Amino acid sequence: MIHRLRTSLAAAVVFALSGSAYALPPTVNSAFDPASLDARFKPCDDFYDYVNAKWIAANPIPGDRTRWGTFDELREASLNAQHKLIEDPSIASAARGTIEQKLGDFYASGMDEATIEKAGIAPIRPELARIAAIKSANDLAAYMIDAHARGLGGYFSFGAYPDFKNSSVVIGFASEDGLGLPERAYYLEDKPDYVKIRDEYLAHIEKTLVLSGIKTEEARQDAQWIMALETRDAKASLSPIEARDPKNQYHYASVAEADEATPHFSWAKFLAAQGLKDVQGFSLSHPQWFAEFDKMLTEVPVAQWKAYLRFHAIDDAAPFLSRAFVEEHFDFGAHKLRGQKEIEPRWKRVLGAVNGQMGQALGQLYVKENFPPEAKQSAERLVANLQAALKLRIEKLDWMSDATKAKALEKLAAFKPKIGYPDKWRDWTGLAIARTGYVDNLLAASKFNHDWRMGRVGKPVDRTEWGMTPQTVNASYSPLKNEITFPAAILQPPYFDAKADDALNYGGIGAVIGHEITHGFDDKGSQFDAHGNNSNWWTDADRQQFTARADRLVAQFDGYVALEDIHVKGKLTLGENIADLGGLNVAYDALQIALKQNPAEAASKIDGFSQDQRFFLNFARLWRTNTLPATAKVNLNTDPHAPGQFRAIAAPSNMPAFAQAFSCKTGDAMVRAGEAQVKIW
Repeated sequence: MIHRLRTSLAAAVVFALSGSAYALPPTVNSAFDPASLDARFKPCDDFYDYVNAKWIAANPIPGDRTRWGTFDELREASLNAQHKLIEDPSIASAARGTIEQKLGDFYASGMDEATIEKAGIAPIRPELARIAAIKSANDLAAYMIDAHARGLGGYFSFGAYPDFKNSSVVIGFASEDGLGLPERAYYLEDKPDYVKIRDEYLAHIEKTLVLSGIKTEEARQDAQWIMALETRDAKASLSPIEARDPKNQYHYASVAEADEATPHFSWAKFLAAQGLKDVQGFSLSHPQWFAEFDKMLTEVPVAQWKAYLRFHAIDDAAPFLSRAFVEEHFDFGAHKLRGQKEIEPRWKRVLGAVNGQMGQALGQLYVKENFPPEAKQSAERLVANLQAALKLRIEKLDWMSDATKAKALEKLAAFKPKIGYPDKWRDWTGLAIARTGYVDNLLAASKFNHDWRMGRVGKPVDRTEWGMTPQTVNASYSPLKNEITFPAAILQPPYFDAKADDALNYGGIGAVIGHEITHGFDDKGSQFDAHGNNSNWWTDADRQQFTARADRLVAQFDGYVALEDIHVKGKLTLGENIADLGGLNVAYDALQIALKQNPAEAASKIDGFSQDQRFFLNFARLWRTNTLPATAKVNLNTDPHAPGQFRAIAAPSNMPAFAQAFSCKTGDAMVRAGEAQVKIW
């Protein structure tokens, strides 16, 4: 039950559905209401609070959430629509073998609380028996290989992605994993918060093992063993900042080279078990971590490994077991670690699991009801407008040589936008889902999805494949495919509204589109070429110029204090910050191009605000967020996105257009001038 179920569920929290492409919860208004502005704050001093302070005061975080903001409002509305969709009577009576039947039965099995409660820990006893049967290091390696083959993962991760050096082909990627806490610093640093969390984690391990039937003294000893093993893992692990570097994400090795690097773990056997008998090599990253993993296979006592595997099998399955396991899992993972006050209603948790395992299937039903063709057409026009605006900006850059500009323009021209939903839906034939047996369904789906992923290895990259579901309120850029994705669910107010003026749309979805396009040219994306290969297309002088400018943005964010004495990490968030800065500039330029075609709108004011002002007002509205302090601390350590209050002000403060729009002067907090002003794209 190791890792794979946990990872799938964690991924599911970002999925959401909406009853209509333009449907909103009562608290979200697609138009901009001037009464929402807080006159206690001046736009040139504190633009975030000027736009959002009233909303923040009036919108406390719901008990079952760790944060609440624009994204969360839309996701909540979408969840409610999804709830209605999956409980429709037609789903319950769907013919066997259809995606409707599989989705409906999966959901019903998770909602059958009485059966789940009666079963207790029984659904994972076969897994615990497999772990109990481990007698040697060879048995341990064999168990890990088998767990991966069954889609559960375990200690390290193994996925399928385009080859960094030949992005037209999919290869396997083995990556470090194995920690129960958010990142290595939680084990290795003695800050009071970390010490407290380690103590709570030890108590959580002990309680979980006791719930499974292990005696208290044995559980206490196991907890110490598990913490020691994970601490050793942490010492070899990359920090979140190091993990962002493509050099640490890819290290191709032949099967023979990989076997030589880990003499106590056979990659030849591992690959064969995953159905990859003809594979010649894969990415093993990073090598130092796997070298330590190999040492641990023989240096760590088998009994200690079994304690680790037993705990994580139980903990990963806990959200899907009886109430006692669910509550203990929530108490540590959500309440103590992140501050969440209440557990989500069961239907939300079950929907999360369904989305995590069958999200594309659910998306297929979603778009039938919730995504009109005109929304896709409008978004396509906006993407084209943003690309044209960035082309002009690249051509006018005064710090980049013509040689590098040519390569940048080649990459921009090769961008592939994906809007709304996939052109080709995934086939779910072969996945058997029953109306009872929640954990069995999760295991079946995990195995099915793993086999599907492994089936792509060694084959050409499918450019039609989506990495996001249509119901996701988000957007993405893939450097390996050089593509931008805008799911159906984000193409709604306040991001996009076909009835709104240009300023709101360009300050909303325009900035999001610009953000994703600019990711192709951020500190990481800029290391990949037009075809998605990790190759250097820069002159040395241009790269030095880029790095110097990016360093100033790092310094800007390093200076922001999020809470208490904790600063934003400029290097961790650099990619997102470059994308915000470039994206907002590109969106602003695209707005100006659009307004030139409509002089009357350009000269008009709405509710007393100019088009430029409304552009920046809507951008700041996107980032309004209330976040629990405990969650904010975890995010500051692990999340490559800066807190919303800084994203709302950082990019505008570097733009003369913002200062002009609101008549700001040098010396105002929202005006960065001279060497402090950051200009990249």
